[in-house]
Amino acid sequence: MRDISVFSGSAHPDLAAEVCAHLGVPLSPTRVSRFANDCLEVQLQANCRERDVFLVQPLVRPVQEHLVELLLMCDAARGASAGRITVVMPHYSYARSDKKDAPRISLGGRLVADLIAAAGVHRVLAMTLHSPQVHGFFSVPVDHLHARRELAAHFRHHDLSRTTVVSPDLGNAKEAAAFARMLGAQVAAGAKQRYADDRVSISSVIGEVTDRDLIVLDDEIAKGSTVLELLDRLRQLAPRSIRVACTHGLFSAGALKRLSEQDDVLEIVCTNTVPVPVEDHTDKLRILTVAPALAEAVRRIHNGESVSALFDAPRNA
Repeated sequence: MRDISVFSGSAHPDLAAEVCAHLGVPLSPTRVSRFANDCLEVQLQANCRERDVFLVQPLVRPVQEHLVELLLMCDAARGASAGRITVVMPHYSYARSDKKDAPRISLGGRLVADLIAAAGVHRVLAMTLHSPQVHGFFSVPVDHLHARRELAAHFRHHDLSRTTVVSPDLGNAKEAAAFARMLGAQVAAGAKQRYADDRVSISSVIGEVTDRDLIVLDDEIAKGSTVLELLDRLRQLAPRSIRVACTHGLFSAGALKRLSEQDDVLEIVCTNTVPVPVEDHTDKLRILTVAPALAEAVRRIHNGESVSALFDAPRNA
């Protein structure tokens, strides 16, 4: 791994350090300061000239602060004559702003993608974007990873003979079906209608869930309103057990506590694409690492190898 520099913003330095540990390269220091007028300034404190530079920064709360910090990191790398700049963005929060579903509404997913490209980025490495069309919002190449294998390796420790993977809505049903195939399980989906950011209704569940072990799978859990609504609907169908899984465990507004208080939820599984504060952890929470997958993708990008080949066969658990 010669001629490579990895920097982390302030959003998730622990994940960046873990990625570097798998790569066997040092995590280069970044200095973030604030002027008296509240503007941010970023300095990359290691050589970038003609190097392959990777900037690790998921867009998590405070999203706007971390976004501007990322843009300034990109600009600093470009100004330092980096040979190539890759943004490693495990969570792209603006991906939820992906469609014009109301008059005069902004498309934040596309706008922020344009900002990142304008800052001088050559490539983006992302994980489990909210919807397929977000990939096309970027005018630079995007390597899109998923966490299905990490989640599948965890659930293979359970008896899967009577398991059904449940998607909260039809939009995520394709992802749930792919995950179910990895486990040799059945798949079901809820018929969801969203009225507001935190108000949803699930009128029915399509698929067999009665007397079965359920894995409720979503791409992210923020306030948890969708999952809680789905749990109410599933209870009416008498499942044998319920587990909840997602890639991005945002768990805002006390969502993790509310989910953990559901007596019939045996465990809540997420990955470390975003940091979960230690003080919010519960006995039911299981956090899986995606650092090995990100590190392997970084290695392949650096060496000019295929990243899609990561999905050809499962890695050893």
